[in-house]
Amino acid sequence: MGIFKKRVDFRSSISGLIGRPREPSESVLENGLEDIREAMLSVLGDKGAKQYAGTTRRIRYATDIKDLWYLRGDLMAAVAGLHGEAVAREQIALINAQFQGLLPGGLASRPSRLG
Repeated sequence: MGIFKKRVDFRSSISGLIGRPREPSESVLENGLEDIREAMLSVLGDKGAKQYAGTTRRIRYATDIKDLWYLRGDLMAAVAGLHGEAVAREQIALINAQFQGLLPGGLASRPSRLG
């Protein structure tokens, strides 16, 4: 039985290294959440915050990382309305990079051929 147990431990350790990254700690999540929130609000700027008050409010009061992830579409629309789609795509791409390692597995951004 001891050999079998060692094999299971070995397999689980390998799958842990390859297949499943560790979940970020609470402090890392909280810091990432605040950094992303600030980046999203700064992209809007003062003019955008006034013109798109609903989007600004939802970003400001988002309670977790998934909420901010789903608000990227609203932010994209707001920034496109202010500065055009090309600028909005660049800004959202920079914000997307900040989510790296903070999202649950199924929410990561996929590569696009549109780039």
